[in-house]
Amino acid sequence: MVALYKEFHSKGLNIVGISLDKDATKWKEAIAKDKLTWTHVSNLKFWEEPIAIQYEVQSIPATFILDASGKVVAKDLRGEELKAKIAALLSK
Repeated sequence: MVALYKEFHSKGLNIVGISLDKDATKWKEAIAKDKLTWTHVSNLKFWEEPIAIQYEVQSIPATFILDASGKVVAKDLRGEELKAKIAALLSK
């Protein structure tokens, strides 16, 4: 995700990380350690995280690609498939 963000952020990619952590200190330390510069949110409720419930997250990591209108257009893509989908959406 870091490489994708660096490559595509200037072209319009935004990432919002939703954490299922319980411990705020460990969560914030991990963000800093991994140098994750995008927006991060968490209610520190583990699997009771309202956003995870809303999007029916069953395992982590989970990825959701939303278009400019907020509609989910793909989910749980990885690697080159994820990169290709992002590139295609940003080229429109």
